[in-house]
Amino acid sequence: MADPRGFLNTRQRELPVRRPVPIRLMDWKEVYESTDQGQLQRQAGRCMDCGIPFCHNGCPLGNLIPEWNDLVWRDDWREAIERLHSTNNFPEFTGKLCPAPCESSCVLGINQPAVTIKQVEVTTIARAFDNGWVQPMPPERLTGKTVAVIGSGPSGLAAAQQLTRAGHTVAVYERADRIGGLLRYGIPEFKMEKAVIDRRLAQMEAEGTRFRPGVNVGTELTGQQLRDRYDAVVLAVGSTTARDLPTPGRELGGIHQAMEYLPQANRVALGEEIEGQIRADGLDVVIIGGGDTGADCLGTALRQGANSVTQLEIMPRPTQERPTGQPWPTYPMLFRVASAHEEGGERVYATSTQEFLSDENGRVRALKLVEVEFKEGRFTPVEGSEREIPAQLVLLAMGFTGPEKPGLVEQLGVDLDPRGNISRDNDYMSSVPGVFVAGDAGRGQSLIVWAIAEGRSCAAGVDTWLSGSTTLPTAIPPTARPLTV
Repeated sequence: MADPRGFLNTRQRELPVRRPVPIRLMDWKEVYESTDQGQLQRQAGRCMDCGIPFCHNGCPLGNLIPEWNDLVWRDDWREAIERLHSTNNFPEFTGKLCPAPCESSCVLGINQPAVTIKQVEVTTIARAFDNGWVQPMPPERLTGKTVAVIGSGPSGLAAAQQLTRAGHTVAVYERADRIGGLLRYGIPEFKMEKAVIDRRLAQMEAEGTRFRPGVNVGTELTGQQLRDRYDAVVLAVGSTTARDLPTPGRELGGIHQAMEYLPQANRVALGEEIEGQIRADGLDVVIIGGGDTGADCLGTALRQGANSVTQLEIMPRPTQERPTGQPWPTYPMLFRVASAHEEGGERVYATSTQEFLSDENGRVRALKLVEVEFKEGRFTPVEGSEREIPAQLVLLAMGFTGPEKPGLVEQLGVDLDPRGNISRDNDYMSSVPGVFVAGDAGRGQSLIVWAIAEGRSCAAGVDTWLSGSTTLPTAIPPTARPLTV
């Protein structure tokens, strides 16, 4: 194990320092400063190498967390990245974007601050890239089988890399002009710079994965053509149907879905020009939705020079301590402060939008709000709590309801589950033989770590279908549920 007395000698949880707010609001670079190696190794040394490491269960990938914590503490970074890559294709993505359910299930976290697992992970992969340890792993032989992966988000990329390494010829289709899915155009630069994606894609190309950006499968290439051309198909199209807010005044100008706003901002941050870009300069911005996407909109609007930003959430404000109904090792609903929340804006809880109010030009000028209480299974307005807040730009960040049905999904004729996601069996195969489903398209809107886990497991199912057996590792089947949510 790591330092046997590490959790006793180093009781304080230390994370990297974020750049000063006034400085980081002037650019789109990532917010964290570099981590001191000694500090990180001390934090890794706090790991207790538990007899039953609940962090394994907390992580959908089953990452070997105590093992690479020990290796980092011993300064064996080369072996640490081997252990990390054995369960996770893209630790640079999860290390920056995952909410770290592993830390919520850390045994040390019962009565002390949890081990900084996520920071150890992202530093390990950063050192691996810096030292040239991340090399292509092309297959020794080709099977002659072909696979199409539709969607280039984390689940699609994970499935593609696993299947390529198994010897199949894999083509990844993406309707956007560049590969990466939401990683590319949905995640702001200040959370993950896109050079992080590009260096991993270079490895995958060297291994033999073929990328086909700018192809809208279901339109330019039909579902039947896809079936005729490939031996197997993986649907990793995500959950992209945004939840709307059918409230009076929704048709007014200046009200947009978050995924209309964020991709444009990402493209401009990378040097592109967007005609008619949705911008927040000098405006009062209201974001409806208190999750990560809402925080991404908040940080983006502040960098664009918004006059004010208000983030609304219908749920009451969470507590700062673990609720009694969400005991360890579950993932608790806590009041969390993302980097964007440090930068400005106001967070308003237990509030519902009653109406969007119009100016003389047919654009939104304000929101009519009411406070709500959760009683008898429903939200009830609090009498006399109505008020208006100014808003010339409203961003809807309320999540997603499933994959888009028109086009490819309908053409393939796959069955849907009661929630509108694509049904699949324990091998990730849909109701159509040879058509598999990975990630949010089958699971529903979820975490990046789940997307990668499902991509890996789906690849094992595809390999078994094509070859009769597989040596690829599998994760939790889609019908199973871990202790953490």
